[in-house]
Amino acid sequence: MLALRSGLSASGLARAAGLDPTTFNRSKRLAANGKQRWPSTESLSKALEAAGTSMEEFVGFLRSGGNLADPAQGELANDLGSDLAGVLMGNGEPTSGVPVIGLAQAGSGGFFDDGGFPVGGGWDRVDLPGGAAGAAGDDNMYALEISGDSMAPVYRKGDIIVVSPASPVRVGDRVVVKTTEGEVLAKELKARNTRRVVLASLNPSFEDRVFAPADIEWIARIVWARQ
Repeated sequence: MLALRSGLSASGLARAAGLDPTTFNRSKRLAANGKQRWPSTESLSKALEAAGTSMEEFVGFLRSGGNLADPAQGELANDLGSDLAGVLMGNGEPTSGVPVIGLAQAGSGGFFDDGGFPVGGGWDRVDLPGGAAGAAGDDNMYALEISGDSMAPVYRKGDIIVVSPASPVRVGDRVVVKTTEGEVLAKELKARNTRRVVLASLNPSFEDRVFAPADIEWIARIVWARQ
């Protein structure tokens, strides 16, 4: 839908947004467990920026069922639009919730295993829209509450980000990173190779952070945000 409005194919829009060309393929609309899955809000945000469309315009377009030359795409908008719009606007069916702690608290120890999966009993719980909770198909998802302003204006103090430790991470993704020194950071993965890992803040007032790969304990992808 969004691709057609922009005069692009779905893979063309994904490339323009810096995403994997298959991100919006129909084959990716079902998780391995058979549940419906949507592109993450991170992917949608990048696609909307590439298409020059605001989130409000996109949600309105979904709810209207679309106005497209391709009837099949119009039918898809009618079938999926109201459900996806509800998820994006926070009106989806609540789940039983995911674990949540503050980002500043996350580095204090005892909350993650060596692979970046949540452990221990010190977590609170937060409910999410049903589609958001299943977006990554990851039963080990958790949430962090933003406490700083290095990711402003995209993420501000008090926003909730949802992290999927099982999802693949690519350059350009927004991620949570834990260093071997115990620091937990929410950043954008700017570069990653055998010599260095470069983490960028979305706030231009903050400089990039550069680490040796051996100084990174784990990296996990941000898949959703409640703002």
